[in-house]
Amino acid sequence: MKRLPIDVVKIDRSFVKDLDKNPADGAIVAAIIDLADRLGFGVVAEGVETTGQANMLGTTRCQLLQGYLFGRPCTPQEFEALVTAHTEI
Repeated sequence: MKRLPIDVVKIDRSFVKDLDKNPADGAIVAAIIDLADRLGFGVVAEGVETTGQANMLGTTRCQLLQGYLFGRPCTPQEFEALVTAHTEI
């Protein structure tokens, strides 16, 4: 990992899926985050679908979360409307 030209590690959704139910998944995720942190990499977890998963990741120094909990895929037009609706004062 130290020789690769990367600065962010992505945790696959297969590890996030049962994070709040399976202690082994929690241990793997914590180890990935700890290793990435020690190497100075950022961390993003994908496939976050529940508040339980988000809460568990929040306690492990995971910096970025993505998944259906925050929003579903959308068209460029839907995204523009979403951003516009949340930036107008």
